[in-house]
Amino acid sequence: MISKEQFQHELELIIKNAIREDVGDGDHSSLACIPVEAKGKAKLLVKDKGVIAGVAFAKMVFAYIDAQIKVEVLIEDGAYVKPGDIAFYVEGSSQSILKAERLVLNAMQRMSAIATKTQSYVKLLEGTSTKILDTRKTTPGIRALEKWAVKIGGGENHRFALYDMIMLKDNHIDFAGGIPEAISKTKQYLKNTGKGLKIIVEARNLEEVKTILNAGGVYRILLDNFNYEDTKKAVALINKQCLTESSGGINEKTIRLYAECGVDYISSGALTHSVYNMDLSLKAV
Repeated sequence: MISKEQFQHELELIIKNAIREDVGDGDHSSLACIPVEAKGKAKLLVKDKGVIAGVAFAKMVFAYIDAQIKVEVLIEDGAYVKPGDIAFYVEGSSQSILKAERLVLNAMQRMSAIATKTQSYVKLLEGTSTKILDTRKTTPGIRALEKWAVKIGGGENHRFALYDMIMLKDNHIDFAGGIPEAISKTKQYLKNTGKGLKIIVEARNLEEVKTILNAGGVYRILLDNFNYEDTKKAVALINKQCLTESSGGINEKTIRLYAECGVDYISSGALTHSVYNMDLSLKAV
């Protein structure tokens, strides 16, 4: 993953761009009917059940809009919530609260949905040593939020982007001329550039697992679309020479079975690309 400083910068960019997109040259609905000096208070009302996520991000948004806004947090990120719960109160300029409202809700609804789905997967893995990973199958422009939500839900983050890890998948291997060629060229590239990036290589069958092991120098082998029996054989074959990761259409019904094959990680794009937003509202009080 990227550094904390870079992650923070990504969050700041998300807020800046989202406000640019949503507010433009002004929130004219509020400017038209609410005096600039008007003060107000609102509550973040939960209307669904699941894991709340995005409270800390909401505080960042309010602070960006107006440093004078006060947020009283009642429920922290990662807590289980139910309809009727109040996550926080926000108090200050009425115009500022309304300017931040949509970004806060959009972010928290999606983050909470991702955190909830992630936690359900984590619970399915209880008793095993396997951890759940997200992927790059995220909503363009808000990847940092979605990966943050995965962490809040108890999952682990895969690479953040193309620049913080080497991941040689089927197309890389085919374009490079094969697994040995792809790995060899990658090692030389890292040597030439001085980049200390970890290498993950995708295997499509057991023979490719053997080829990857023979090449050496790999941090993790991705077992893509393997069945249970071949996954068990691959884990035995690898024998902790490097880490293992299963992927490819793994869902709630199959995740436990893959974990019981002994893999270190299971990656799932569904954590971020197949969720239904949690119902939340910001209501004046």
